[in-house]
Amino acid sequence: MKQRINLLIAFSVIALIVLSTVQCYLVKTTYDYKVAQFHTEIKNKIAQISNNYSDIDSVLVAKKEALYKQLSENYIQGKNSKSQVKTYILENEYNDVLTQKIQSKFKRDLPNLKIDFAIVLNKFVLYQNAKKADTIFSEKPFIQNKLYGNLASLNHAFLVRNYVGTTNGIYQNQDYKLLTEDSMYISVIDWEMIILRRMTFILILSLLSILTLIMLFVIAIRALIKQKKVSDVKTDFINNITHELKTPLATLSISTKILEQKNIRDNDVNFNSIVNTISRQNNRLQSLIDQVMANSLAENDIELHKEKIETEDFLLAIVNDFKLTYPKINIETNFQTQKTNLILDKFYLTTALLNVLENAVKYGSNTITIKTNLIQNQFSISVEDDGIGIEKNKQSLLFEKFYRVEQGNLHNTKGLGLGLYYVDQIIKAHQGSVRVVSDLGKGTQFTILLKV
Repeated sequence: MKQRINLLIAFSVIALIVLSTVQCYLVKTTYDYKVAQFHTEIKNKIAQISNNYSDIDSVLVAKKEALYKQLSENYIQGKNSKSQVKTYILENEYNDVLTQKIQSKFKRDLPNLKIDFAIVLNKFVLYQNAKKADTIFSEKPFIQNKLYGNLASLNHAFLVRNYVGTTNGIYQNQDYKLLTEDSMYISVIDWEMIILRRMTFILILSLLSILTLIMLFVIAIRALIKQKKVSDVKTDFINNITHELKTPLATLSISTKILEQKNIRDNDVNFNSIVNTISRQNNRLQSLIDQVMANSLAENDIELHKEKIETEDFLLAIVNDFKLTYPKINIETNFQTQKTNLILDKFYLTTALLNVLENAVKYGSNTITIKTNLIQNQFSISVEDDGIGIEKNKQSLLFEKFYRVEQGNLHNTKGLGLGLYYVDQIIKAHQGSVRVVSDLGKGTQFTILLKV
């Protein structure tokens, strides 16, 4: 049973992890889709407001084209090297001005977005008649090749569009063509929050789904553990009731065989002794059967037949009967009350008190003291013993059905674990309460409080 439950728990954990992983994967896929959708949206908006630089400042664009033309002719003449051409392009004089104008256009046309951008130079290729194309400059996009913009890095930016431009010119009666390629990169401030806001419903739904899975998992595991505990309790109960029944049955069997002997029947002393033994074992069997029947009782199932009784006399009668059953036990009384009349069920209350007293005897008591007192309009019956005591962490379990105090993993004292449970149900049926105070090795005190 234990191995099966452990396997079920292991499979449940694996299933929970798999389902949670799938859920996280779906959320990640949705997130990636939303990011791609957002990028496409930004690209379309940028494309709508800026086809090229000419609609921003035609004068600056003309200056840029003039610079490119001049650098191309200087290169053809051999006045500038490739590295010098690159340096002059990147250190252009209209960098800051064009950056401000593009930023202003973004703020005006896209007021809900805070955008940083960079336009980087990728290619600068010169074509001459009857000559092979001369690649003056061609690199992958790097922030170091930024022409304009305020981006400091391309790490979290995305490509919006490429600008390819061509310039035709004539130098010394020779035609040439210049091809340039720029790329615009955009970074939207707080774009992660924008994506998360768009995914709010999905994230809440996913979180609720995962929490539901975890909650169902916990409920299922608790149910399994509870089921195992119930199974263990049943097994323990069957083992103990079997052991408890064997002893009186074996004694009865031996006693009846002894009675078959003629010499025993002819001897009155021996005969009466055997008869008394049979009577005691019969009472023991009856007591065990009563406890098993009481096992199904809850406080609401106990039907009380209350009557007015003088509590002190009632307690003395119980004490006297108990002394006859256990003559070796020293039982004392210390009543701080006199002639207290209560409305109680004598049968059930007698059973409850005897169960407490017998419990004290089972757990090593030699002296038991019964005290009475009035505490805040409640009648207090205290049963104090000098037995082995109970550990603090086990005292809250004493009144649970089938619970018996263990020493390690062993039950040194046999019983069904129903006595104190039955006591608790009887006292609750009387609308009272039971408390226990104990120290290991120093005895135990049970206090029953009843309404006056």
